Amino acid sequence: MTETPIRASKHAPIFVTVDLVIFTVRQDVLQVLLIERGNEPYFGLPALPGGYVRDGETLDQAALRELSEETGVDGRQLHLEQLRAYSEPERDPRGRIITVAYLALGPDLPHPVAGTDARAAHWTPVASVLDRVSLAFDHSDILCDALERARSQLEYTTVAAAFCNEPFTVGDLRQIYEVVWGVPLDPSNFRRKVTHAEGFLVPTGERRYPDIGRPATLYRRGPARLLVPPLLRSGEAAHASLCL
Repeated sequence: MTETPIRASKHAPIFVTVDLVIFTVRQDVLQVLLIERGNEPYFGLPALPGGYVRDGETLDQAALRELSEETGVDGRQLHLEQLRAYSEPERDPRGRIITVAYLALGPDLPHPVAGTDARAAHWTPVASVLDRVSLAFDHSDILCDALERARSQLEYTTVAAAFCNEPFTVGDLRQIYEVVWGVPLDPSNFRRKVTHAEGFLVPTGERRYPDIGRPATLYRRGPARLLVPPLLRSGEAAHASLCL
C-alpha cells in the first residue's frame, strides 16, 4: 500500500526580537532598566527594553543597537552576554515572536533615554520589581533568569569587576557581591579569597585615603575571566538568590 504524502501546512510567520536585562549598581542598590511601553500590547506597563531584529542584523548587533538606543552606552564597553531564547507560542499576543534575551552589566550607568516605542525609561531596584511589579509579556521570568545568571557568574567568573569603576578597592568589590547576592560577607574572608584568586585583581600601586580609617589599596581588573578557585555562595546567599 502506497502512503499518500501529507502536504505541509502553511506556517505563520515567525519574528525575532532581542530583550535586554541591564543591571547596574546605583546608590548601593542593584537596579534594572525598565521602560514604560508606549504601544499596544501592554500599553503603559513596565517592560524590559528591546526590539525587533532588523534585516541584515545579527542578534549581537541588534542587542548592541538596542542597548545604545535605550541607555546611550556603548555595549562594547560593558559585560554583555546572551542569556537564552524564549519561545512559548503564546508569549506575545501579536503573534509568533521568539525573543533572545541578553544580560548586560555595567558600573553606575547613566540615566536612560527612552527609545522610540517607549513612553519613559528608568532605573528600578530589582527587589521592588520582584516584590510587587508585574512586567509585560514574560519579562518577569526573563528578569528572574537573568538575576540568577548574574549571581552565578559572580561565583565562577570575574564579572563582578564589571560593576566597578576602576580603580577600586576590595571593599568596593565586596559591596558589589553583597548587593547582587543580597547578603553581608565577612570582610577578612572575602579579601583573602579575591586577592588570592589567580588573575582577578591587579594592584595599581596607589591607595585611597579616606577621611576616617586606614588607606585602602587600589586595584584594576586582571586578565582572568574565570575565578580559580571559585567564590561559592554560602547557603544563606543561595537561599537569598531564589526568585519567587
